[in-house]
Amino acid sequence: MTGTQIWRHRTPKTQLALWVFWVFVVALFVWCWNTMTARTMWLFVYDAPNAAGDLIGRALPPRWSYMEKLWAPLWDTINIATLGTLLGILIAVPLAFLAAHSTTPSRLLLRPFALFCIVSSRSINSLIWALLLVSILGPGLLAGILAIAFRSVGFIGKLLYEAIEETDQAQIEAITATGASQAQILNYGIVPQVLPAFYGISVFRWDINIRESAILGLVGAGGIGAQLQASLNVLAWPQVMLIILVILATVVVSEWVSARVRHAII
Repeated sequence: MTGTQIWRHRTPKTQLALWVFWVFVVALFVWCWNTMTARTMWLFVYDAPNAAGDLIGRALPPRWSYMEKLWAPLWDTINIATLGTLLGILIAVPLAFLAAHSTTPSRLLLRPFALFCIVSSRSINSLIWALLLVSILGPGLLAGILAIAFRSVGFIGKLLYEAIEETDQAQIEAITATGASQAQILNYGIVPQVLPAFYGISVFRWDINIRESAILGLVGAGGIGAQLQASLNVLAWPQVMLIILVILATVVVSEWVSARVRHAII
């Protein structure tokens, strides 16, 4: 009958396979838990609430007078995120067009190379990039900017080349039928369709980079993270609390700016 729901019972084999699967999952969880906690000192774990309360008590109230020393590092952090994002865009856009099926000049050579660059960038965290670059270039803002840029290449490149591959082929075919050159097809058929996604991806990545650049100073890449590391080294917990609040406020403002810009341009 139409609209009648037909219930199907599991067969004994299906039921047995399901039980075996769940027994395996539970056994795997128990094994992983025992492996991870083999060297755990449970005495410290039980005392963690008291230790956390003592730490928060030492960190409050924040040392507001220290704020005057945070304006310059905070500005450096914003510059690291902004310049790193712009440099990442300059590298990622050509790679995205080389990686997309519809725009790559060579599917046997250039496309695999572009995909390799995108995957390599996405596989390495910005903190690891910063560690490597600080070892090569020395500590400073340049290492932080390049670390943010190299990390951004994979994120922007992947989303952008996927957007290129999802363009409406009917518009491209219509422009091609007029006898347009490859440059004209790219300029009038593909780029207008991709621009909204490109703007959204770029602003979203800038928002992410604000958060990531705030901690790069922990490994010597400059910004407010360097002040955080210095305060942690001398156990200046009120300064640490203030820096954490500043980072939180910066992230909230960048999220608001990112949302407003995406709403305005998309």
